[in-house]
Parts: sequence; C-alpha cells; structure tokens
Amino acid sequence: MTAPRIDIDTIRRLPKAVLHDHLDGGLRPATLVELAQTVGHQLPTTDPQALADWYYEAANSGDLVRYIATFEHTLAVMQSREGLLRTAEEYVLDLAEDAVVYGEVRYAPELMVNGGLNLPEVVETVQQGLAAGMAKAAAAGTPVRVGTLLCGMRMFDRTREIADLAVAFRDAGVVGFDIAGAEDGFPPADHLAAFEHLRRESVPFTIHAGEAHGLPSIHQALQVCGAQRIGHGVRITEDIVDGKLGRLAGWVRDHRVALEMCPTSNLQTGAARSIAEHPITALRDLGFRVTLNTDNRLVSGTTMTREMALLVEEAGWGIDDLRTVTVNAVKSAFIPYDERKALIEDVVLPGYAR
Repeated sequence: MTAPRIDIDTIRRLPKAVLHDHLDGGLRPATLVELAQTVGHQLPTTDPQALADWYYEAANSGDLVRYIATFEHTLAVMQSREGLLRTAEEYVLDLAEDAVVYGEVRYAPELMVNGGLNLPEVVETVQQGLAAGMAKAAAAGTPVRVGTLLCGMRMFDRTREIADLAVAFRDAGVVGFDIAGAEDGFPPADHLAAFEHLRRESVPFTIHAGEAHGLPSIHQALQVCGAQRIGHGVRITEDIVDGKLGRLAGWVRDHRVALEMCPTSNLQTGAARSIAEHPITALRDLGFRVTLNTDNRLVSGTTMTREMALLVEEAGWGIDDLRTVTVNAVKSAFIPYDERKALIEDVVLPGYAR
C-alpha cells in the first residue's frame, strides 16, 4: 500500500523541528541586498529574486568547496551589531512562518569579528536578535523555541576558544557546539582539545561528518571525539551492504545517534544523486534515527515545508514518516528532557493528529 497523498497546504501547517540550519546561510534576499548597500559590499545582483536565483544556481555545482564559497556575501553583512540583530530576528520569524516549533541555529562567531565586535559581543548580539524574534513570534501566535550551536571552523585553530564560548553562554541560549567548514582534509580529531573540554563541562556537540568524507570521518566524530549527533552522515551507507549493517553503522543505529540529514543540500554538494535515492529513506527503513533539515535556506532555496514536500512527492513519504522525523529531531535536541517531552506531547503529536 502507498501512503495517502499529502497536499502542500497540509505540509505547510504541520509542526516541524530543524536541528541543522546555518544562520549565515538563511538570510532573506531582500535583507541581504539592503545590508550590502549599507556596508558597501558588492553583490552579484541587487534584485532580490535574481539574487535568490543566483544562490540556487551557484549551490547546484556539486562541489562542497564552491557551495561554502557562496557565504562570502552573507558574511559580509553580518559583521556589525545591526546586521547580526536583524538577521537573527528574521531567522526566527522565518522559522515561525514555516510552522517550525523547535529549531537549532548554528554559526561561527570567529567569522563575524571583522567589523570590530569581539567574540562574546557577537554571541550576545545574536542572542538578542533571536530573543526578539521569539518574542514577536509568540505574540503573533506562532511560538518557536530556538537554541544556538556555536561552530568552530575546522580549517582554523580557534575551536578550543569557541568551545569556551559555548560553555560561557550555555545558560544564555547556547545549547551546543559544532565544527563546520570543508570536511575533506580537516578531520574531527584535529580538534580533540575542544571536544574534551566540552565533555568535561557537560556541553553537548554535533560534528559535520560523512558528507564530503566517508566512514573515517564519522568514526572519528563518534568514537574519538564523542559527538552526540552527526551533521549529514549520508555516507554511513558505505557501511551497509544488502541491508546488513557493519560495526560503525550498527553503533549509530543502536545508540540512537541522530543523523542531521539535509536532502536538497546533499544533492547540491554531490553527496546524494536524487531525492528519491537519498539515503534518508533507506536509513529510516533500517531503523536509524534520521532527522530532516534545511542546512542553508537561502543557499539551497529551501524551507522545511519544501524538504518535506520533496520527500512526499519523490520518495513516497507519508504523514507517519514526517511525524517520525519531527519527533526524532525533538528527541535529539540539545535541550533538557522535560522541554523535549513537553514539545512532543503538547505540540508535535497534537499538531499531527489534527
């Protein structure tokens, strides 16, 4: 039997949760144009729709390095207090409009200090913007809880310093840590000091792994560094043959390690061939804790509604599958158990039942 068809309006209304979404990859095109004019940064075009199209076309290169290079323009307008406040607030409002009830936003503070702000000031400013967005969303009747992940850049040497920031701000909205940037050639174990510090301080972290690099990256992230979740992780399939799980894949499934999967982004970077063949469906069927994410909404030209609709249209997903990945995400969120439990029981499940 095939799942009943779900129309786009229903998908749009469903409660959603996103764990893997970059702040500097999700700006509104019109905002990017306005802020760029303010700071004197030249964009490929000053027409918001044409700029959105440019991003989408540039991201479809199949090259992770080129994909990351598109962030030059968004980062250029996120070096001031005004730019950070506005982009953070709008980030939350855009999630709320997409019926996201829980989100984790990640960004690298070290990439936002070229305008005179220091690292703590960057974090404080982003948190103020997020708080303003959450207050406006709640007042509009579309509340959304947003936690922050601070990213260290894996090709640089400030990850231990950023880990200190995550510890310092963990009672002020920062819920965890990540390393980001070009994966191939920059193994997670290079940043072991940061991860050991976070473990000592009981701060959870996820690691980008298994996207541009394969099983060794995932193994290091989990077994050497101690990650609680894996960013992307699509190449865990290399440890699965004819439905039989290897030792690493078995560990990931059996220990309920959440895989932060981003179908559209993975197609753009060449980590997957199509939505229909994306590993998220096969891994779901094998019992892995898969979650559905946007990665970079501007760069990938996507939303959580669009990601869900693609899986419905091209991979045969039904309402039960969408509910499962949403519950999976909330279960694996880096917030206290009682908050996760309340979100699932009071918001997510009733929303799907309706």
